[in-house]
Amino acid sequence: MKVLVIGSGGREHALVWKLRQSAAVEKVYCAPGNAGIAADAECVAIGVDELEKLADFAQDRQIDLVVVGPEAPLCAGAADVIRARGIAVFGPGAAAAKLEGSKEFAKEFMRKYGIPTARGEAFTAEVPALAYIASEFARGAKGIVVKADGLAAGKGVLVAEDRRSAEEFTHECFSGAFGAAGAKVVIEELLTGEETSVLALTDGKTIVRLASSQDHKRVFDGDKGPNTGGMGAYSPAPVVTCEVEKRIDEEILKPFLRGLAAEKLDYRGVLFAGLMIENGIPKVLEFNVRFGDPEVQPVLRRLEGDLGEILLRTARGELAGTPIAWSDEPCVSVVMASGGYPGKYAKGFPIEGLEAAAREGAVVFHAGTAFKDGRIVNSGGRVLGVSARGADIKTAIANAYRAVDKITFEGGFCRRDIGAKALKHGGK
Repeated sequence: MKVLVIGSGGREHALVWKLRQSAAVEKVYCAPGNAGIAADAECVAIGVDELEKLADFAQDRQIDLVVVGPEAPLCAGAADVIRARGIAVFGPGAAAAKLEGSKEFAKEFMRKYGIPTARGEAFTAEVPALAYIASEFARGAKGIVVKADGLAAGKGVLVAEDRRSAEEFTHECFSGAFGAAGAKVVIEELLTGEETSVLALTDGKTIVRLASSQDHKRVFDGDKGPNTGGMGAYSPAPVVTCEVEKRIDEEILKPFLRGLAAEKLDYRGVLFAGLMIENGIPKVLEFNVRFGDPEVQPVLRRLEGDLGEILLRTARGELAGTPIAWSDEPCVSVVMASGGYPGKYAKGFPIEGLEAAAREGAVVFHAGTAFKDGRIVNSGGRVLGVSARGADIKTAIANAYRAVDKITFEGGFCRRDIGAKALKHGGK
């Protein structure tokens, strides 16, 4: 079959890379792609927001399956527009994508179907939001979480440890720092524990949990600094024990599936549940309606099934009974970012050492790269995801950083503690 992947980041490179290995896939296109994806797929100069053009291309090229990578086109209705042409699409329709596009909608969905999550309220004006923050700290809250309601590229959330920072971030939201995404704000209690990510495939009738993973959101070692789109991830996550997996299935995934049916939401794609786990009890921090990036990188590197067949069956509503197998080897993916990220950063610097990293056994997924004068340069905040497997987590970490150290570009940096939490849990 012929597959079109929509997107241009590390998530899409990982999908393209794995789809190329599928016995069921003869051709992979990516729109618009990036410099790294160009080595694994035919890139097409169509933006992710050009929905009718994407549908036209898919129809003209007789595409069998479209995989929508990012959240923005999903929330804009990409799956609906392309499905209307009679083409199978991996990705939820716009109505279901509101589970990521509106944090208030997701919170109400969780409440309605008994999915454990943080207590919180939504506000459309700054004064009552500030009053709520004051009341929470007055009752002894050790912190609070402020979220822009809409899509903000992973940056519209603040975990505030004091009232002042919560108030300042709330003011930023209502002052337009995140555009329309901040016109409404959700304020939640601060959950404690360890954060992890669970991906699950669903066709609306069946839901299948994938291998666990753990992302590192903060920009600096030791989980310091501002939130980012993700600075690295590893799989599996030892904090997700067999007992925790059972609770996730019974308390989160099954109620989620019941909710989809009750609300008549067309959801044929992946659910990305960000969870906080404390004393073995999982609670949902947020729902995303696409693969997490960088979490998808180590997860797909451990997948031993045929991704093309898996995604097609999900898109067709035939997920039940689909074989999915995993390597026992852990995988670690380290993000290399542009200097200054997640703030302002310079781009256009040549990237050296990509071939040397590959010789170390790593797979380098491109997130923010482009061609300039025939060379690959950085073009985004998160530039590369350097991914390596190993016989155990300690070896995988060492393999990943050995490859990272082969790559250089001006201002480039990374966290040096990706995977350290796994070692604390006794990961070997």
